[in-house]
Amino acid sequence: MTTSTTLDKPVKAPTFRHVSPARRFKNNLATGIVWACFVIALIPLCWVLWLVLSNGIETVLSSDWWLKSQKGILPDETGGGVYHAIYGTIVQSATAAVIAVPLGMMAAIYLVEYGRGRLARVTTFMVDILAGVPSIVAALFIFALWIATFGAPQSSFAVSLALVLLMLPVVVRSTEEMLKLVPDELREASYALGVPKWKTILRIVVPTALPGMISGILLALARVMGETAPVLVLVGYSKSINYDLFDGNMASLPLLIYTELGNAEDAGRQRVWGAALTLILIIAALYLAAAAVNKLLTRNR
Repeated sequence: MTTSTTLDKPVKAPTFRHVSPARRFKNNLATGIVWACFVIALIPLCWVLWLVLSNGIETVLSSDWWLKSQKGILPDETGGGVYHAIYGTIVQSATAAVIAVPLGMMAAIYLVEYGRGRLARVTTFMVDILAGVPSIVAALFIFALWIATFGAPQSSFAVSLALVLLMLPVVVRSTEEMLKLVPDELREASYALGVPKWKTILRIVVPTALPGMISGILLALARVMGETAPVLVLVGYSKSINYDLFDGNMASLPLLIYTELGNAEDAGRQRVWGAALTLILIIAALYLAAAAVNKLLTRNR
């Protein structure tokens, strides 16, 4: 025969105390301040988007805008398109990504999986410094090293090298944070089965963090596509398309906008707004692609 004790009796859940009017007022005040800051930050963003959209939508809706260049188009003549500038922007950014993504991923893997001691601290410090370097400084560094020292011509490849310096810290930081989110239990389980560390990283850690890593890479790519300083310093503007990455002038959307800003004609103004809206659409497409890839890979994992 068992005797019941007080531990066998159900314990009544404690009720919440009445929230005082002062605490309720502070909560409502903080909520109102947050919403006010959000609206204040949203106003200039919406104003800029509306201004660019209202002034550039007519130009962008033309089929010639996407399929032709400005070759043979006079400054006061309406017509042509930005096919050459879109090509230049994509090629320069893609070349930078081909160089920056492997370097950034390997640096992040080293910092998370192997980084100990002075070399890891120096690497982290240099990544932080590189993240704060202005784009004009990166462009001047590449100009002094690649063009002035090595004697290479001004080219689209020089622009890509400058974009690598701007893209690299974003890739390192985003990849590093994604790798840190991988549970240590997965690594320990792999080690317990006798899997080497390098194979654990390639087969377990990297695939688990891959959705976030791809999103970070696409966001880093979108971040460098609108940079103006490198194209101003390292390559000249061309009205026609140039397929040579290592020699000759090559147009890009930021360079087209800067060039047409000196055009006082109405045709130049239309090209400026059209190129600005085109650049926004391309960057927005990359952000949407990053979100879609992240969602797709997370669902299929």
